[in-house]
Amino acid sequence: MGINLVLVDPSPVVLLGLVHAFGAEADFTIQACVQDCDNALQAVRQFAPDIVVLDLMLPEKNGIELIRALKRERSPSRPVVFAMRPSAKDALEVVRLGVRGVVTKDMALHWLVRCIREVHAGRQWLEKEIAVHAIGNLLETEEANREIASVLTPREIQVARMVSQGLPNKTVAGRLDISEGTAKLHLHHIYRKLQLNGRIALVRYMQKAGL
Repeated sequence: MGINLVLVDPSPVVLLGLVHAFGAEADFTIQACVQDCDNALQAVRQFAPDIVVLDLMLPEKNGIELIRALKRERSPSRPVVFAMRPSAKDALEVVRLGVRGVVTKDMALHWLVRCIREVHAGRQWLEKEIAVHAIGNLLETEEANREIASVLTPREIQVARMVSQGLPNKTVAGRLDISEGTAKLHLHHIYRKLQLNGRIALVRYMQKAGL
């Protein structure tokens, strides 16, 4: 049974290399080569490939956004990530989104071919280090969630998350239907409880914790 592919990578050189490598695989059919998320979605809608091989570093909308879009559209096409070594955060998000195949670009292409076959067969192929990063990041995030929940009230957690997203006090107050003074008071309590010296420190704390 043949495997139909759509290839997504911002580099024409990488796409050319993949076309050349996959040309040696008798059961591989490349239906489209594209360089960005929007064209990838169009190709998937048009061809309904078995596998979408994609980089995470795409222009404008990244590869994770493409995976989310495929998931929203309930596309039967299965994504396989072929990218430079992702951050622990990206590795976790990829796994959370149900991606069953990840190969890094520093590996030989025959591993990517094998990964595609495994995913097409309904199995999983995650490079060991990627899986370790994802699981480690998940455990750290869960621990951070438990820690912050034991220190802050639910309302303070809401405020902390909004502030970490860059929202000013006035906007936070409006969204939570509280006064700006109350929002500032919550922030004061958050800084004291987490032993932080201000807004920037809070943003860094929340980002590091993956919250």
